[in-house]
Amino acid sequence: MRENMQRFQRHLTTVWGQWSNFTDTIWRPFLKSSAKSPAVLFVFLFFLFVGAFVSTRLLNTANLAGPTIAKISEKSRQRIGIPLNCSAYSPTRTCPANYPTTYNKQDDLDRPLLPTCPDYFRWIYEDLRPWAYTGISRDMVERAKRTANFRLVIVNGKAYVETFQKAFQTRDVFTLWGILQLLRKYPGRVPDLELMFDCVDWPVVLSKAYSGPDATTPPPLFRYCGDDSTLDIVFPDWSFWGWPETNIKPWEALLKELEEGNKKSKWVEREAYAYWKGNPVVAATRQDLLKCNVSDKQDWNARLYAQDWLKESKEGYKQSDLANQCIHRYKIYIEGSAWSVSEKYILACDSVTLIVKPHYYDFFTRGLVPMQHYWPIKDDDKCRSIKFAVDWGNSHKKKAKSIGKAASRFIQDDLKMEYVYDYMFHLLNEYAKLLKFKPSIPEKAVEFCSESMACTAEGIGKKFMMESMVKGPADSSPCTMPPSYNPSSLYSLIQKKTSLIEQVEMWQNKYWENQNKQP
Repeated sequence: MRENMQRFQRHLTTVWGQWSNFTDTIWRPFLKSSAKSPAVLFVFLFFLFVGAFVSTRLLNTANLAGPTIAKISEKSRQRIGIPLNCSAYSPTRTCPANYPTTYNKQDDLDRPLLPTCPDYFRWIYEDLRPWAYTGISRDMVERAKRTANFRLVIVNGKAYVETFQKAFQTRDVFTLWGILQLLRKYPGRVPDLELMFDCVDWPVVLSKAYSGPDATTPPPLFRYCGDDSTLDIVFPDWSFWGWPETNIKPWEALLKELEEGNKKSKWVEREAYAYWKGNPVVAATRQDLLKCNVSDKQDWNARLYAQDWLKESKEGYKQSDLANQCIHRYKIYIEGSAWSVSEKYILACDSVTLIVKPHYYDFFTRGLVPMQHYWPIKDDDKCRSIKFAVDWGNSHKKKAKSIGKAASRFIQDDLKMEYVYDYMFHLLNEYAKLLKFKPSIPEKAVEFCSESMACTAEGIGKKFMMESMVKGPADSSPCTMPPSYNPSSLYSLIQKKTSLIEQVEMWQNKYWENQNKQP
């Protein structure tokens, strides 16, 4: 908690961008003065009447030219498809030349506008703040190569990849697949850029190595998670497009299944315990969690199960269907070797998510608020924290149920696949604005396209690619970025979260003091 406050102190002062509502700005003087002056009110109503009359005449005039305007409007609403052309790709092993890679701003006039992006998009500015005043040079990018798995270059709407080392399982494959789908969704709208991507769990760009008067600017390195002592740039993880090695489906389809799974049992009818299932071998903190399992000597209100993925794969993943695991009132999230992709699946269950104090964050979890979206669990006192959380929830069912519901609404509404793509879009756009050099295609880079990946894929990997493939350009624009945090608003946010966690810890301490007094 205190580390968060320290991290805030490292942030540079930012410019607070505020825009007032245009309509409100135009009419407010009239409306305020009209209350005091009948003459002003008469003038306001007169112009309002004239404006309505003129607008009506214009609409009638437009109707006279009906066929032409109707055709334009109808054409703008048509969804353009980009079919996967494996027959053309296979003989030459070259990407199709007819991919749409341009963008006409005029098209936006016919597209419905999306609302402001979810609040967690504001962290894009914070993640890029180390380069806000210096920009990003080619040398900085090259210094990020040390641990990177690949270099991604986008030029004229096409993707080129230089691979340095293979990632664990298919992390790099489905990360790149996701980026290609972004280019299909918003053709010609992702600017030219060059970046390094590290697919390993742990962030490595230590902030302390780049602080002080003589410090150099840190290398910009993309990865799936960060922490308060590092400067890595967080990006959506590969599992949003599927995780073949664990049979976890692409997010868009799985999100619908999780929603349906929630309907199978009401919260009050679920088992009144905290549930966790995962691989305990990857981290000491997970092995410590297993000590909280029910035994003949103690019941900490936890039901914990070790996941054997090798056994699951041999048995057809019958016991690992995520949509069928929403049967407990409480579910535990605990990190593995670093952050875990399981967090979004747990939060989507309508159950109260008990989050063991995390040390890492991914791109969306900084939007979660304690006691609103989850219940905080102490990492150095897990068993007693879990016991208290479950007892409290079972004694305050209405409040507990609302926490679980708020979390699943957050996942369903603010983490739907459209917003995952929009986060990628805005992050890459803001990153590209900082580049001080013109991106160019490296000699060892290879052009990547959906055909070069999906047409050569096999088995479940190909299945997930086909299921998650964007069919064509979006018929709406990306959501609108919210303003960046200013120092005071960021401080208030961090302080609010810290205070809420401390409040829960105080309740817990009093609970156990009372328990210890009982004979």
